[in-house]
Amino acid sequence: MFRNRFEYWRVLLLVMLLALPLSAQAQDDKAKKEKKTPTGTPVFWTEPTDISSRNLLLGAGGEAMKPDISKLTFIEEKTGGYSKKYRVRDAKGNEWIAKLSKESQPDTAANRLLWALGYPTEIAYLVPKATIEGKGEFENVRLEARPKDVDRVGNWMWENNPFQNTPEYRGLKILMIMINNWDMKDDNNEILAMRNPTTGEAELRYIISDLGGSFGKTGGFFSRSRNEPNDFAKAEFIKAVKGEVIDFNYGGKNQKLFSGITVADARWLSNLFKGLSDEQIKDAFRSANYTPEEVDLLTAALKSRIAALANPAGAVAKDNK
Repeated sequence: MFRNRFEYWRVLLLVMLLALPLSAQAQDDKAKKEKKTPTGTPVFWTEPTDISSRNLLLGAGGEAMKPDISKLTFIEEKTGGYSKKYRVRDAKGNEWIAKLSKESQPDTAANRLLWALGYPTEIAYLVPKATIEGKGEFENVRLEARPKDVDRVGNWMWENNPFQNTPEYRGLKILMIMINNWDMKDDNNEILAMRNPTTGEAELRYIISDLGGSFGKTGGFFSRSRNEPNDFAKAEFIKAVKGEVIDFNYGGKNQKLFSGITVADARWLSNLFKGLSDEQIKDAFRSANYTPEEVDLLTAALKSRIAALANPAGAVAKDNK
């Protein structure tokens, strides 16, 4: 069959080389099959029984998780989205995603408000000034934690999730309008697989990871804005109340999500907000390094919207005078 020994070994080597990619692919396929689907209790909202004492300057991570920015080591650049992002390691050895853009401030403030009202969130902090080795010095850097014991297992969808018929789901949609988050896309939503730090039970936490398109005005590509306190303060909130259904002023992405929201839904969220003090609301904006004037402006605008939730029809009548 073979003319000589050299030809035999050449053919054998060729067969072995051709088999290698197939073997590697087979191993990859096996690994994917063996990878277990994450399990745990789906968590979308937990009643915030301690709402009046929650520290909105620090948020979900508290003092314990604060990054040590005395040394931030660059790991890699993250691609995609509006903002420039770097993966970094702090002086404690913890890893973070550093967001460097106009979105950092609204992302942080919105994160604090969601967490205060009982919605699970990212662990994140805004650093007014930080130096990333090899990349330079930056202002208003939002550092978002990447703990080793938390797996990011995919996106959840606004129109297909386990919580669609719950008041907390409808409340979250109203909250998105309250902060003028026009970037309502599924890619901004994450499911975090983790252990509950108190009970030790496995959970799948449904969060909104990216809230950077907030605190401006909603609208089309050329008219919307992000992180513009003056735009936010001037924007209309509720256009009309038709029977028990509220017609909100929302011109961002996924507008159909906000049809059919009722007065009862608004009052559910209004009752939650009653647990927050004015100082806590201000702290949400202070945590994002807004100026004192911006803090007052944003707080006043948000409080006006909170008041409108309690009596939507009355708010519309007042605006029309």
